[in-house]
Amino acid sequence: MGRAFEFRKARKMKRWSAMSKAFTRIGKDIVIAVKEGGPDPENNSRLRAVIQNAKAVNMPKDNIERAIKRASDKNQEDYKEVLFEGYGPHGIAILVETATDNNTRTVANVRSYFNKCNGNLGTSGSVVFMFDHSCNFRIKADGLDPEELELELIDFGAEEVFVDDDGLLIYAPFQCFGAIQSELETRGIEILSSGFERIPQTTKALSSEQAAEVEKLLEKLDEDDDVQQVYHTMQETA
Repeated sequence: MGRAFEFRKARKMKRWSAMSKAFTRIGKDIVIAVKEGGPDPENNSRLRAVIQNAKAVNMPKDNIERAIKRASDKNQEDYKEVLFEGYGPHGIAILVETATDNNTRTVANVRSYFNKCNGNLGTSGSVVFMFDHSCNFRIKADGLDPEELELELIDFGAEEVFVDDDGLLIYAPFQCFGAIQSELETRGIEILSSGFERIPQTTKALSSEQAAEVEKLLEKLDEDDDVQQVYHTMQETA
């Protein structure tokens, strides 16, 4: 198995474990998708993907429809996607993906978390090169052979296909999302969820005491309502 498999195996999806946090994130994703491509999922591939993710975390259909309706309102504020880069304690590189309607507030908050936890907020480009930007799809495994599917999807950019607890996972470079989404839909393969992740090219092992210092910063970042995802280069265990 490759790096995507190991990353997925070890990653602690803490933000998704809290239902309210998941719904908040999905709600922002819906606004961004609708503002970008309109409220009709048939003509908006990004919105289709967000709706699939909403269903994957058991977001009620009524909630999804209300979120799309609100997002279509001209008075609904836009959310801007902003990426923050920095270093936590012990030289751990950290990427913070945010979706915010007030960038001044978000910058101030993120900077304060780094400062209070012995980290440093960096400039654009300071650590992003240490991560591979990947897309992923979770599909039903019924009747599908992972190795055969991987061979068939190589031409569309797929790099890894492996069995997960809830189906098959497909990983590919970020820019291949549209091509793979289209091919899966053409084949009639149900997409359970999809998204983007930043996989560290290398990780750094820390002692339990050092790791606790880094975790303190990660938790503060993760608790912020403007933060969508946090990635880091600290070595994790499954």
